[in-house]
Amino acid sequence: MMENTDKLIVGGREFASRLFVGTGKFSSNKAMKEALAQSGASLATVSLKRASLGAEKDENADILDFLEPSKYLVVPNTAGALNAGEAVRIARLGRAAGLGDFLKLEVHPDPNYLLPDPIETLKAAEILVKEGFKVLAYINADPCLAMRLQDAGVAAVMPLGAPIGTNRGVETRAQIEIIIEQARVPVVVDAGIGLPSHAAEAMEIGADAVLVNTAIAIAKDPAKMARAFAQAVEAGRCASLNAAFAGASVKASPTSPLTAFLD
Repeated sequence: MMENTDKLIVGGREFASRLFVGTGKFSSNKAMKEALAQSGASLATVSLKRASLGAEKDENADILDFLEPSKYLVVPNTAGALNAGEAVRIARLGRAAGLGDFLKLEVHPDPNYLLPDPIETLKAAEILVKEGFKVLAYINADPCLAMRLQDAGVAAVMPLGAPIGTNRGVETRAQIEIIIEQARVPVVVDAGIGLPSHAAEAMEIGADAVLVNTAIAIAKDPAKMARAFAQAVEAGRCASLNAAFAGASVKASPTSPLTAFLD
C-alpha cells in the first residue's frame, strides 16, 4: 500500500482523518458512539455544557464517558458563550477539568441565527492564545477576520458554510476560497454542511477539513451517514489534490479530440 504523505496537522498534532465530528443532537450517547466509529474521525468536539466536570458523574448523562481518549482528541467548545469573557471562562474550566489545550472557540450571542460575533471572537482568541490554548476559531466566512486571527496565533480558522444546523451547504464558497488562498493555518469548514456532497465540495475547493454534526446526528441511520461523510471527505480531498482543470468553461471540449491522433 502506498504511504499516505498527505498529512493534516493542527496545533502541532497530526490527524488521520479530515472529517471532524460534533457530538450534539444525537438521540443517545450510544448512537453518537456508533456514528463516530463509522466516521473514522480522530477529533470530536463537545460542548462543556454537556460534560460532567465535577467529582460526581452521571453515567447516563456524561458524554465524556462515551468518547475514548485513545481514539479521539476530545476538543471542548465554548458554545453558549455570549461574549469574550464567558468564552475565556469556559475554556479555563475545561482545561482545569483535564480536557487539555485544544479548544473550539465559539461566541454567538444571537439565539435566532447563532452567527459568530467577530469582535468578541477575536478578543477571546487573543487572550486564549497567550494562555497557551490551541484555538480553533469558528467564524463567519470573513477573510479579513481570518487573517487577524492567524496573526493572533490561532491553530485553525473554521469559517461557516451556512448558519449552524441549517444544512444549506457551502453558501459562502467565494469567501471561503479567499480564506483558503490566504491561509497560513488549516481551514476547517464548519456549520451548514447538510449532505456528503456539501462536504466533498468544501474539500474540493481546498479546505483542510470539515466539521459535521447535525447532518449525521439527525439522520435516519447516523452510523451509515457518518460513513457516507467519511467517503465524501476522502473523495473531495483526492479531487482537490489531483484535478487538472482550472475552472468551468463555456465551450465544450471533446473527450476524444482529433488532434490527439495526429500528434
